[in-house]
Amino acid sequence: MSTTKIPQVNEVNEFLEIASDFEDPLEVIRESLSNSYDAGATEVEITIRDRPIGSEIVIEDDGEGMDHADLESFFDLGNSTKRGRQNGSIGYKGHGTKIFYKSEEVLVNTTKNGLNLRAQMEQPWEKLNNRTMPEYVLNEEAVKEGNSGTHIRITGFKSGHGFSPTSLTYNKIEHYLKWKTLAGSTGHFFTDDFREMEITVILGDEIDDTRDRLVMNNKLEFPTEQREPGEGQFSESRMCKHYPPRELIVETENGDTTTVEVVGMVGGKDARNELPTYGKHSAQFGVWLAKDHIKVERVNDTISHDNEFLHFFFIANCQDLELSANREKIRNKSSPVYQAIVEELSHYLSKIASDPWFKDYLSHRRKAKLTRRAESQQSSIEKREQRIHERNRFTPSNDAEVVLGLERSNRFGAEPEITVEDYDPSAEVNALVRQDTNLYASSIHRRLTDHFEADKPLESVDKIICWSYGDRDDLSELERSGYHSGEISIDFENDRLIYNNGRRHNIHIVMVQDRL
Repeated sequence: MSTTKIPQVNEVNEFLEIASDFEDPLEVIRESLSNSYDAGATEVEITIRDRPIGSEIVIEDDGEGMDHADLESFFDLGNSTKRGRQNGSIGYKGHGTKIFYKSEEVLVNTTKNGLNLRAQMEQPWEKLNNRTMPEYVLNEEAVKEGNSGTHIRITGFKSGHGFSPTSLTYNKIEHYLKWKTLAGSTGHFFTDDFREMEITVILGDEIDDTRDRLVMNNKLEFPTEQREPGEGQFSESRMCKHYPPRELIVETENGDTTTVEVVGMVGGKDARNELPTYGKHSAQFGVWLAKDHIKVERVNDTISHDNEFLHFFFIANCQDLELSANREKIRNKSSPVYQAIVEELSHYLSKIASDPWFKDYLSHRRKAKLTRRAESQQSSIEKREQRIHERNRFTPSNDAEVVLGLERSNRFGAEPEITVEDYDPSAEVNALVRQDTNLYASSIHRRLTDHFEADKPLESVDKIICWSYGDRDDLSELERSGYHSGEISIDFENDRLIYNNGRRHNIHIVMVQDRL
């Protein structure tokens, strides 16, 4: 006797897994922008407020709205009415909107073709975690033809230990949108009928009262070209050259073809600093693969080893890339099309590296580097001697002298005794210190604020050893705006720094001057 069985899917677990892929609360904004763009919107407004009942996020656009099928697709999983490659939609798997389930309530009010639909889902995240599928109540009403658009309100969005909207600032959101969403699209480089969308973000005054709102378009723009070196010691730092958009036809080993749309720039540090990067600055440059003209992952191995990737900023878009549910990873890296794209980009970038302008830029950079090094060596001893004669008490002028101060405090009997066992100024975590019998990963700086200015990590640090705190206003701004997508609080009285990025890190601040 034989029977036929159909594999079953645990729908609650599937919803939980997809929604859990989205950790950054700013992904709510990213997915909302993509949905509004797919709905044909030319204007979208996002408002975030901190309410007593929890965070509130409201998204409103002037798109074509949703009908019954669209609304079902909004709430369903894998039942999208979009078909990305056929109609140019950004989303077509029905995964992105599941981030809205990580909340206390989702309310959708949408109008299309004379029909207004209002859907309300209560406690979706709590119900999913209790292994119950959430439901939504739907009401409909006929309205006057000609009005369309969608209004979505998300209450109590949850991320990690809970989303705190006060960790947001206009500056942080602006950089995130331009670097991680369609607000930084490169699509306008490749078509004359690119649809512009005006994006407005409003934060409640309790979150950021530095301005009324943030308004931007959906175009990534490069810094202004400057092909000739500037004046002064850092003549190459503002040099910048644009490389115009090109369509590369890529053929795979099995005979299939795909199109890669690539555009980019090469520039010095000052030129690159004009870009709205998000995250660790040095980790943002090189060559990015993109889908829907939105950056996904870097492929810096396409740049020859004798060239530093930091000089390059190129975006290569291909619609045949397959992405993870949260759009953070490329899934089809083992496919022939991915391998063919990487090979073609390596060939394209080898031509960029052979450009006479690029070679001239590198020459200016090498000369400036040698000049700075020679001047630094020439004046170093005299300046150090002068500092020793002028100061009344020991005050470090660099990180290495903080190490000397720490050792001096040990000789003077400071408790607890903390000795530096290993010190590598070039490392991200530059010291290992011993206290009692234990070793602690430590970051040594002249000021505590220097750790953040250097964009150093906090996750792997047990102690930050410094001479002083630095500007406390800067530290207060970090507490308000966050650091590396995490939240910071500083206990000045007990010399402790708490960093929470989904995991809680308790970091001991060693104030060397207090030990002398």
